[in-house]
Amino acid sequence: RLFVYHCGSESNSVQSDTFQVMERRLLKVIMTPAMIVSWILGLVLLFVFGAVSLNSEGWIHAKLALVIALSAYHMYLGKLVREFAQNNNKHDATFYRVLNEVPTVLMIGIVILVIVRPF
Repeated sequence: RLFVYHCGSESNSVQSDTFQVMERRLLKVIMTPAMIVSWILGLVLLFVFGAVSLNSEGWIHAKLALVIALSAYHMYLGKLVREFAQNNNKHDATFYRVLNEVPTVLMIGIVILVIVRPF
C-alpha cells in the first residue's frame, strides 16, 4: 500500500524520501525475515515431522506452487523498492492498488488447499 501513496509524491521530496525509508525497512526488517522463517518452518514440518507425503497428496504440490508464487511476488516487490529508491517508478496508483491484492488471493488459495485438501 505504501507504493500507492509513494507514486503520488514528488520525486526527491521529503515525502518521497520518507516513503523510501519506510519501504526499505518494511522489506528488509519485516517481510524478508518473515518469508525466511515461513519457508524454514514449512520445510521442517514437511520433511522433519513428515506432516504430509509429497508422493501421495496432490494438494501439497498446488500449495507449494502458490507459496513459490508468493515468494516471487516478494522478490518483485524488492525490485519495485529499488526502482523507487532510484526515482525510476514506471507505474501509476491503479497498478499498485491491483498489485496490493495479489498476496490476498494467493493466501486464500493456500488456506483453502490446506483446509479442504481437495485432491
